[in-house]
Amino acid sequence: MFRNVAELVELAERKNVKIAEIMIEQEVEVTGLSREQIIAKMDQNLTVMEQAVERGLKGVQSFSGLTGGDAVLLQKYIQSGKSLSGDLILDAVSKAVATNEVNAAMGTICATPTAGSAGVVPGTLFAVKNKLNPTREEMIQFLFTSGAFGFVVANNASISGAAGGCQAEVGSASGMAAAAIVEMAGGTPAQAAEAMAITLKNMLGLVCDPVAGLVEVPCVKRNAMGAANAMVAADMALAGITSRIPCDEVIDAMFKIGQTMPVALKETAQGGLAATPTGRKLEAKIFGIPLMESE
Repeated sequence: MFRNVAELVELAERKNVKIAEIMIEQEVEVTGLSREQIIAKMDQNLTVMEQAVERGLKGVQSFSGLTGGDAVLLQKYIQSGKSLSGDLILDAVSKAVATNEVNAAMGTICATPTAGSAGVVPGTLFAVKNKLNPTREEMIQFLFTSGAFGFVVANNASISGAAGGCQAEVGSASGMAAAAIVEMAGGTPAQAAEAMAITLKNMLGLVCDPVAGLVEVPCVKRNAMGAANAMVAADMALAGITSRIPCDEVIDAMFKIGQTMPVALKETAQGGLAATPTGRKLEAKIFGIPLMESE
């Protein structure tokens, strides 16, 4: 039905429906499942996300000891009334962190679009839930909207850190979330696309450099920043701000940047933060690898 964001927006505008509805129709067409079955499957995903957020906010620790407990710290900080960024953004950040901490602790999450970037979409969704008071149906639509934009990225660029760096993972997730926030807040399909473009533009070039090759450092905190980025970009789009570079061209730019990115910065743990002295020491400690004298 649609191959890119321009076609997605055009379809939604022509049919006078939400982007979520276009994605549902496409899923029905592609899978052969009924509308009710498609929605039921997404409802299950929503439940998994909700449970992951709740578990993370209670406090979890990864087996490596690299991550855990930060979501709890953020919630306590919000409750102190001293936050500078604003409670809504920090709530989204804490819930994004909670999800990724559960992932690092080998818990069950829903990859959106990947496990390493699984915190942004649910983090923002369950934060804006407290502001917009959506129905369960509207929360499910949020996921279909984010999925529509993820579908475009996956088919025209990449959602893999190994292929395109973290811009392809957390960057894509952030853009997906921003677009869905806009639609839930009553924005137009065009504004949702602008939010995606604004978000992704500001995460171009982000490398994938996991310390010790684990999806923990800096992945968890990048989901935090991705959630904050999505929230701000959504507000900008809802305010009427547009991206000078069309969304599809931003996605294409991301793809080309990923192609030229060195292998050392694409999930191999050979460069970036993974190659720092502390990064190497952590790797050696976790896996019992003796350090070379130069390290």
